[in-house]
Amino acid sequence: MKLVDLGDNSQKQLFLEKGYEVFSYDRKAVRERTKQTPEWIHFGAGNIFRAFPAAVLQTLLEKGLTDKGVIVCEGFDYEIIEKAYRPYDDMSLLVVLRADGTIEKKVIGSVVESLTADEKNEADRERLFEIFRSSSLKMASFTITEKGYGITGPDGAVTPLVKADFGDASLTPKHTMGKAARLLYERYKNGAAPIAMVSMDNCSHNGDKLKAAVTAYAAAWVENGLVDAGFSEYVNNPDKVSFPWSMIDKITPRPDAVVQELLKKDGFEDTELIITGRNTYTAPFVNAEETEYLVIEDAFPNGKLPLDAAGIYYTDRETVDKVEKMKVCTCLNPLHTALAIFGCLMSYTTIHDEMEDALLRGLVTRMGYEEGMPVVVNPGILKPEDFIGAVLNKRLPNVFMPDTPQRIATDTSQKLPIRFGETLKAYLAKGQKLGELTFIPLVLAGYLRYLLGINDDGNAFEPSPDPMLGELREAMKDVAFGQIVPQKTFDGILSRKDLFAVDLVENGLSAKITAYFNELNAQPGAVRETLKRVLG
Repeated sequence: MKLVDLGDNSQKQLFLEKGYEVFSYDRKAVRERTKQTPEWIHFGAGNIFRAFPAAVLQTLLEKGLTDKGVIVCEGFDYEIIEKAYRPYDDMSLLVVLRADGTIEKKVIGSVVESLTADEKNEADRERLFEIFRSSSLKMASFTITEKGYGITGPDGAVTPLVKADFGDASLTPKHTMGKAARLLYERYKNGAAPIAMVSMDNCSHNGDKLKAAVTAYAAAWVENGLVDAGFSEYVNNPDKVSFPWSMIDKITPRPDAVVQELLKKDGFEDTELIITGRNTYTAPFVNAEETEYLVIEDAFPNGKLPLDAAGIYYTDRETVDKVEKMKVCTCLNPLHTALAIFGCLMSYTTIHDEMEDALLRGLVTRMGYEEGMPVVVNPGILKPEDFIGAVLNKRLPNVFMPDTPQRIATDTSQKLPIRFGETLKAYLAKGQKLGELTFIPLVLAGYLRYLLGINDDGNAFEPSPDPMLGELREAMKDVAFGQIVPQKTFDGILSRKDLFAVDLVENGLSAKITAYFNELNAQPGAVRETLKRVLG
């Protein structure tokens, strides 16, 4: 069973007999219509694109709600296109790993063309220009990670690469954002048709990040006399070029060896693990959890695809923001961070194993329901109770999801102000004293205990990478495992608003956190014993 053999009716029947879903639409006709009048191009050929947006479009094709496919373009790691798309005629196998232990296997054929944004590849470059000249193009979407939008360094100045792009008279930029701007310039020169530029990356106010980068390129090119002033006006006119906000949520881990073996037993041959020169892990198949959310601001000046007929939400910007806050501040991310901290302390290596531990499951459940939900932001289109229920009962316990507390613990210092600080600010806004809280202070004490780099057995472990790890551990250099510390020991850390969003000393939480820390740090096994006591 091979993807490229699906044109053979006998091979298609074999897939179906093995329980695989195979598309029923005329893919050749879809490809031809898409080539002539493209409506959607997506930048970022990674796993989440194939597992989510491309799968959504397949649903629309099966329902007859569209007759066009999606074109994918990779602007960073060209090997993904060369090794994971083109050898398989741009098809892939989506393996949905359900929390109940069942597996859904679906051949995705909605991607009908794959390109690289390689400025040295003249054929692909000209094809991209052709696509952006087409007035039928409604949307260019992106899953390129938050870093993909960055055009400045830590000092706030544009990077040397971007600076060179700004002054390049040939308009052949190297940065992905410059390439996006160049394609918009091609559209501007050929009729200035409207288009929506939709970031689908998992970062706050993602549309603004995309807009800031694209408009910076336009402004620089105008200033340097490389394009006329009308181009900058075009990209800054929301009736011509929009940059909607969105919120996406779906876990798509690296191709999993267990899944690979299951597919091999079926006789599916396209299971090769591909590791590119840029260290991208991919394969002709993608494994993903069943739960997924995508909420997009309804700002499409050239018309929008009927994605809402396949479970995607179109709404206003304020509601997108509320959905993100619900997820990031209450219903998912704080629970993840709590599990990451205590998982490292208690030597767990998978999140789903942590959820088998009654104490850790109890900690995140009670923290979420008892301390998060009373101040949760309710977006209206999604019920917070349903969202957190899916997180606790389907997503985190899913044995197929090989996510680790060590990975999630990366950059914890950067996550705390949003994941916990916003909830603390909400309580202060209600006039409630923070000292009345139990589980959030316990998690913050757990973070201090984590910074020692000593697990609950009393053995050293290496904390995950974090830009503030060095300075925070230096601030705790005089704190030893088993030592009882005075109340003011951590005041220098706990007063930092850049770390917790509020001054925890000023707001009366320092004493409680320090007391929890002393209990967690008393001796080997103290972390587990503290959880037992607090959870009752």
